[in-house]
Amino acid sequence: MENFPVISLNKLNGERKATMEKIKDACENWGFFELVNHGIPHDLMDTVERLTKEHYRKCMEQRFKELMTTKGLDSVQTEVKDMDWESTFHLRHLPESNISQIPDLTDEYRVVMKEFAQRLEKLAEELLDLLCENLGLEKGYLKKAFHGSRGPTFGTKVANYPPCPKPELVKGLRAHTDAGGIILLFQDDKVSGLQLLKDGHWIDVPPMRHSIVVNLGDQLEVITNGKYKSVEHRVIAQTDGTRMSIASFFNPGSDAVIYPAPTLVEREAEEKKQVYPKFVFEDYMNLYAKLKFQAKEPRFDAFKAVNSTATTTMLPTATA
Repeated sequence: MENFPVISLNKLNGERKATMEKIKDACENWGFFELVNHGIPHDLMDTVERLTKEHYRKCMEQRFKELMTTKGLDSVQTEVKDMDWESTFHLRHLPESNISQIPDLTDEYRVVMKEFAQRLEKLAEELLDLLCENLGLEKGYLKKAFHGSRGPTFGTKVANYPPCPKPELVKGLRAHTDAGGIILLFQDDKVSGLQLLKDGHWIDVPPMRHSIVVNLGDQLEVITNGKYKSVEHRVIAQTDGTRMSIASFFNPGSDAVIYPAPTLVEREAEEKKQVYPKFVFEDYMNLYAKLKFQAKEPRFDAFKAVNSTATTTMLPTATA
């Protein structure tokens, strides 16, 4: 099996062509890649990691243990298919932040997470422009596509995956694709668990100190008309160690209208009706909420059916 793609972003200065080719290959063939030398200060990442782990130990660990005992997940005998072995909370950054409203966070943690989010937002925008360049789209096309009336939505899922007594029966997080745009993950560099599905095999996403793992969501698959794919991934629970995962989702605005970029829809695809659907992002998210852990194709097909009905209704009727 070929190596998981690791890309040094600072090589854009000096080795631009080769680096852009690596990004293109990762987007077309993996849907994931790992970024190093991405410009986010290592000391900031170290502080985010320290405060996230402290917050889990002080505020969430005991609560998680009690919850798992209540649900009987710590003593299951058969495979669990409707729950995950994870402890999480969510932060919203755009269109407006909710960090000040999240209970139990220290002032230091709030300030640090705000700065980290701002750095990630810049990195996400930079990556979207690099994708535009590789796709032959004008600079800023993807940012505009995500904009809606109030700009993009951007949020972070802070998760911890504690040691699990029966990892063969309970997943840390069940297999799924991500609904949104581009996802930037700061993950534990010691405890592994994240896997992606490639060519029918589950591949480990290697933990690497100070890296940011990038993956593409369903919206980029739609906008590129399938040239880039969102890829199924999961988290395997471990018997030892708690895995930290800070995943930040740079998504379209809720009222953004998502559809394939016209220049990426080849005539052949159009003739064969192999064109992805058009929809409002919030409508897609409402459907995704019900079907997250199922295949993505029925979600796309549901909107194709809506598009088809809308077109039929708009056709003029013949008169005698």
